[in-house]
Order: sequence, then structure tokens, then C-alpha cells
Amino acid sequence: MKLVTYLKEGHDHLAMVINDLLYDMDAIHPELPTSMAMFLNYWDDYFPIAQNAEQRIKAGLKGNVFGSALNDNTILPPVPYPTSCRNTNAFRQYVTAAMLSDKLAVIPEFYQFPIFNFTNHNSIIGPGEIVCMPDHFKKLDFELEAAIVICKPGRNILAIEADDYIGGLMIMNEVSARTLQMEELLLNLRAAKGKDFATVIGPMLVTLDELQTREVLCHANHTGKSWNLGMKCTVNGIEVSKGNMSDMTWTFAEIIERCSYGVQLFAGDVIGSGAVNAGSFLELNGTGKLNNPDFREQWLQELDVIEMEIEGLGKLINTIHKEESDFSILNLKK
Repeated sequence: MKLVTYLKEGHDHLAMVINDLLYDMDAIHPELPTSMAMFLNYWDDYFPIAQNAEQRIKAGLKGNVFGSALNDNTILPPVPYPTSCRNTNAFRQYVTAAMLSDKLAVIPEFYQFPIFNFTNHNSIIGPGEIVCMPDHFKKLDFELEAAIVICKPGRNILAIEADDYIGGLMIMNEVSARTLQMEELLLNLRAAKGKDFATVIGPMLVTLDELQTREVLCHANHTGKSWNLGMKCTVNGIEVSKGNMSDMTWTFAEIIERCSYGVQLFAGDVIGSGAVNAGSFLELNGTGKLNNPDFREQWLQELDVIEMEIEGLGKLINTIHKEESDFSILNLKK
């Protein structure tokens, strides 16, 4: 099932996508909710109803239900108001390359447990404009990731059971202001002002039943589902990153296990995978300079168009815009 939140009469509205048409959830069945938050909070009740309605529409038994063209609507984040947002470093190749560019080795702890940090769940956006302040443009970067959303509450969830808590997969772009981030890293802050202004998810949430044929074995000595889904990112039509979700060292199930230890997870919590191998300019620039001292760094600029695509999850398109302000917190440093 492909779920989308779009703008309808000034409010977010939940719909199902079938053959590039949007079908309002409350139109295809009177018991279904109009918001993603309500759908997630009563997942076990609503999901089978929605599945049945989807099957009827695909079979041509839609009665008086009519869809509107996906491209004719303003698409919002699939989960417009997450209860929280965490991000991880699940791809070993990305971590290895990032460390290598700093002439460092991956520490043993990476192979012992998945790490995560919280980011600003109130700065979640969907397709469209990414508005940046002047300091953000000092080494502005993308991160090509996948993300999940939790579909039922749980605490101390074991990895062997954790896939049942995943509502679906979507594309994530953790937009990063690297100059701000690198200053914070000196103070042992993994992600703060460098990443709190925009995290993009979308364009749709794809439930796991839709992806069963793409399931593959996870890495040896790991637990949980893995998917063979190609990932790529282009900037202004030029491909800059390419990878596969199956390269995740840590599974989302294992990440959920760690996130939920001694803590209640809630329906609506969003968790990102971290960048895929070569999934950011930070890594690409570091590797490039390592191999060629004359390598010219690349960063995102105003009006750049970022297109991220993961097989089966759609295409997430954003354009970089500059806020009409010259205010700089970097200039306020003592």
C-alpha cells in the first residue's frame, strides 16, 4: 500500500496512491481516518480495512469513488507531524569512507551496536522548497537515506519482533549545514544546529507488504528484514550518488531494539537509516580529495534541484531556496 498526505482545503489529508491516482481514505471506506497520525495510532484496526479497499479499487470495484491525479496535488510529508525523529549510521560503507577521508579507521564499537541521534521533528518537510539561511549555505549538503515510521507503541522491543512495528518505508534527505555541524563536533555534539532546520521525507509511505518480493537476507550475524532497493540522487539532473538499501549493516529491526531500550516508542516516530555509501557531498568530497589533491569540492547552492529515488518508494524532489535574511549566527561567535 502506498500512502500519501496531501493538501486539501488548507489541511493535511490522508490518501492512498493507486496507478498515480490519489484516493481519499475516508472516501474509499467511511471508517478510515483522514490523517496519517490517526491511521498510525490505530494501525491494527485500520490497516486490514485499507488493504481490502485497495484490492477492490485495483479490481475495478470502486463504485462511486474517484481518484485525482497525483501530480495535480500539493504533496506533504507522508508523516507531517512525527512524534519524534531519530537518525542512525546503518551503512558501514558510508562510515568507512567518511572516516578514511579523515585518515581514521572505523572504531570497533560500530560493529557492536547501532548508534542514533535525535533531530528536529518540527522541521520535517516534504517535496518542494527547502528554505535556507546564509550560514546553511556554508557547505550545504544532502544525505541520501531511507526511513521508517513506527506504527504501534512499544518498549524494550526485541529485534526478532521489531519488524512488526514498522509501518512502512520512505525516502529521507537529512539536509546538513556542514560548517555548523563541524564546529559542533568539536564540542562532541553529533547533530544540533547543523541539522535541525530541514529533514525531508516522502513522497509516500510504502507498507512492507508492498515490498515482500524485494526482501533479501540481512548481513551475517544480524537480525531483521532487508530489501534489495536501488537508491540514487541527482543534483540538477546529474547523478551524484547511487547505492542499495540491502547494503545496510544494521537492520531497522536492530535499530528499533536499541532505540526502544528502556524507552517507549510511539506510533509516528520516524527513524532514518543514515546515508548510503557515497550518499553525501561530505563523503564524496573527502574521497575525492584523498585520491586527488586538486579535487574541487561541491556543495548545494541556491536553486539546485535535488532528486532522490528509491525503487518502489517513489521520487523525492526538492529545490534549494535562500531566505530573505542576512542574519548569521557564525558572525556572533565570541
